[in-house]
Amino acid sequence: MIPNLFKFLKDLQKFQGEMKKIQEELACEKVTGLSGAGMVEVVINGKLEVVDIKIEKKLLEGKNIQMLEDLIVAAVNDAIKKIQEKIGEKFGEITGGLGLPQLDIPGIFNQNQ
Repeated sequence: MIPNLFKFLKDLQKFQGEMKKIQEELACEKVTGLSGAGMVEVVINGKLEVVDIKIEKKLLEGKNIQMLEDLIVAAVNDAIKKIQEKIGEKFGEITGGLGLPQLDIPGIFNQNQ
């Protein structure tokens, strides 16, 4: 029983190292979310931080602020969906080998951990 425990602890330590490596890789990833046929672009990184927003100038000429706000929200949500897919792929690479279901790990990018 004890040798199995040591192997488990060793595997767990390896798994933790791989997760940290993936977190670091994902922090460098960037995706672009689009809305309004590309009139609004939002770029986020793997930490789910918005790092850039581009708004087509003709959207600013109009007085329809509600439409612009809606397009920004849609672009942010599109970008979040794309980066979550990348996160799922990366963590699926290591959790798949363990025979575990796809993990949703809350706070995986929490800086206070």
